[in-house]
Amino acid sequence: MLTRLKVSGFKNLVDIDLRLGPFTCISGSNAVGKSNIFDAIHFLSMLTDHPISEAASMVRAQNGRSPKTTTIKSIFHLAGNKQEHILSFEAEMIIPKKGEDELGQPAIATYNFLKYSLKLQYNNTDDFDNKGPIRVLKEELVPISKGQANKHLLFNHAYKWRQSVIQGKRNVPFISSSLDEEDQILINLHQDGGSSGRPQPFLAKNLPRTVLSTANYASETPTVLLAKREMQSWRLMQLEPSFLRNPDDLEKFSINCKLGSKGEGLPSTIYKLANYDHSGKARQNDNIYVQLANRLSELIQDVKIVSIDKDEKRQILSLQIKTKDGTYLPAKSLSDGTLRFLALAVLDADYSESGLICLEEPENGIYPDRIPAIIDLLQNIAVNPREEDDEYNPLRQIIINTHSPKVVSEIPANSLVYLDLKEVVENGNRFKIAFTSALSDTWRTVKGNTKPITKGKLMAYFNTNDSNINLDYLLKDEKAEKKVKDRQDLNILQGKLF
Repeated sequence: MLTRLKVSGFKNLVDIDLRLGPFTCISGSNAVGKSNIFDAIHFLSMLTDHPISEAASMVRAQNGRSPKTTTIKSIFHLAGNKQEHILSFEAEMIIPKKGEDELGQPAIATYNFLKYSLKLQYNNTDDFDNKGPIRVLKEELVPISKGQANKHLLFNHAYKWRQSVIQGKRNVPFISSSLDEEDQILINLHQDGGSSGRPQPFLAKNLPRTVLSTANYASETPTVLLAKREMQSWRLMQLEPSFLRNPDDLEKFSINCKLGSKGEGLPSTIYKLANYDHSGKARQNDNIYVQLANRLSELIQDVKIVSIDKDEKRQILSLQIKTKDGTYLPAKSLSDGTLRFLALAVLDADYSESGLICLEEPENGIYPDRIPAIIDLLQNIAVNPREEDDEYNPLRQIIINTHSPKVVSEIPANSLVYLDLKEVVENGNRFKIAFTSALSDTWRTVKGNTKPITKGKLMAYFNTNDSNINLDYLLKDEKAEKKVKDRQDLNILQGKLF
């Protein structure tokens, strides 16, 4: 679970400090950098599996340009006409308490509330070796003590939840940076045993990838391995109807299957939920078909049951829906919005799913009156921080972005982050960078030092020119768990904005 992300020097993100809870909605107008935040998260995730330069080349191009026309250095901030060469990340995260390594051996974290720091430099030279043009200047993985946890986890949560998710003890780094006798930067990989044993040093200038990405075996550095597993679970989901409609090959079915980032594997995942329990033991659970149908009926009332057709002859699994009049509709007959909604309902039902999921504009294809249903579903997917961590309350997290006033009106006020641009002049260069704000009297502004949204910005966002709207009491409400539209200070706007 990613609880805080600090980014500087990545695209238009300069000195961004984003506090995150179980469910976060990032709103703002077009081209302010909402997708760049997702790209920063995705870049950190890709670094766990790819060399640094390769991961950089896989980041989405800016301004809609084709990746073929962009370069690796395009992920670095462009300050006017000046290309910056340094970018840095800090990610505070709760990692899994246990997992498996590449050989299937169990890994148990020594401690699981950590801060990962990474600083990279682009070398502006044509004399590149096989390590690529980007070099590591700093890499650290350090524990955040239990005593300080409540000061870092600012979102509303129960003490019993925090005690159940944060476990272990550690007061020395897992990865650290230092200088050798020749002032060369070293990245040191420490053993889980604590202060015993000498750390393994790596010369930073020779690293083609992060040290964290090299952790593969539970016997050596289990906590670093599980930090890697956590970051690997950070996904940018772009549900594509063409993938959601596809049948699955029965011969390739696995009880470990999960819904893919584009929606691939939807029939297999539903079939798994209907025939196996959380441990992988075979069982019949036809209730899952009813559960998914009940959830889908919040979007389309005509649905009676969701089912998977197992075609033994062709060896395929196909999605179908039965309507109340008895008609069976194959996946190819379902609307894009219906398929996306169903995919999210499957994510909610699959308790083996954990980690962070980023979704862009989840309202696409959804009728405006049904937007509350999809917002409720997204919140339901996320971990409930008022209940203890268990198999039915996995550590799942949702971040969405949107520029839809309807979506913003339906989310909890505490979940809103507003992204905007501000102009900066530095050394004669004029450029724009992104900055965040939030509703006043929410945990982000009260405890997280996030600036409150100004009245003018909120009016502009909801596109109203009514001069009679009184916003004197805007953004002040003690009951911050209310939806944005239900806050007492915004009631005067009812019927005009929402």
